[in-house]
Amino acid sequence: MSETINRPKIAETVIHANVKQREVTLGVCCEIGHDTALEYCTIGDYSYLGQYCMVADAEIGKYCAIAASVRIGAPNHPLDRPTIHRFTYCPEYYDASQERDRKFFVDRRKDRVVIGNDVWIGHGVIVLPGVTVGDGAVLAAGAVVAKDVAPYTIVGGVPAKKLRDRVPPALAARLQAMAWWDWPFETVMERLKDFQSSDIEAFCAKWERVNAG
Repeated sequence: MSETINRPKIAETVIHANVKQREVTLGVCCEIGHDTALEYCTIGDYSYLGQYCMVADAEIGKYCAIAASVRIGAPNHPLDRPTIHRFTYCPEYYDASQERDRKFFVDRRKDRVVIGNDVWIGHGVIVLPGVTVGDGAVLAAGAVVAKDVAPYTIVGGVPAKKLRDRVPPALAARLQAMAWWDWPFETVMERLKDFQSSDIEAFCAKWERVNAG
């Protein structure tokens, strides 16, 4: 049976009651689906995540659409030690007299994922630590993203590879320069009809002039 979310008349952030959070900063009007876990991350205005997501050590921009069962910042085990097992960095789990390897966790959290603005992440995507995803990119469902993704690029597969440009590079550069995601939301809504058009060239031509003025 599908879950019904009672949306307020005035847009505000909606977080399911069972979402787990640790040191999280949320922007305005975000939505976080049920059974999602967030830690050591920031999520920009108007971005939303589906159910069963896990996000750690990440910075997510504005207006991002993240589907269900996505894993962002899946943590790495140490490959430079005799074993990859966690007893080397969490020995206290097994012997109360031992102390946690705190430097290991400090170094792990420095290896952050950075997701730009207006990014669509499909169902079941995994984004590995240290990856940067540019504005306007699309990560196709099921992709394992191990390398940086250029703005307005569509990638897919395991490991993820470029499938095509979402828009031509010159037009992508114009959208990035416009940075519409930084407009006041009232302005976005005033220009809604133009956002609903598939003529991106006309959109840029119209609103570049206005913003330049």
